[in-house]
Amino acid sequence: MRLLHTMLRVGNLEQSLNFYCTFLGMKLLRQKEYPGGKFTLAFVGYGDESENSVLELTYNWGKEDYTLGDAYGHIAIGVDDIYATCEQIRTQGGKVTRDPGPMKHGSTVIAFVEDPDGYKVELIQLKTHSEMESEKAAEIASA
Repeated sequence: MRLLHTMLRVGNLEQSLNFYCTFLGMKLLRQKEYPGGKFTLAFVGYGDESENSVLELTYNWGKEDYTLGDAYGHIAIGVDDIYATCEQIRTQGGKVTRDPGPMKHGSTVIAFVEDPDGYKVELIQLKTHSEMESEKAAEIASA
């Protein structure tokens, strides 16, 4: 068994596709309209669905607002440079709701951003600061 996808209901499909594809670097894998049901499904992710878990963005035609409730938490995405990622999201008009820094009671560097519908996305630093510094030094030395 494996996790296939997580479904999020969205109020504006184009804004959501822009957020996930432009801001977070995902690719639109497939999209289909269902006129009989009055909804559109768009699947986005970082790789082919046959090998990766993806997000299913569900747009119910004419429904623009949802109550998120208090049971939903967040989606988590690992990033190589959390500081640059947050700066890029801000520059593109995205909303960073928690700046990068260590999580409470731990050392993992995290940040939070919010998609156009208010869903929280946690960004988690994959590389340590020393790994990033070593890579930068290697790039400078080879230049």
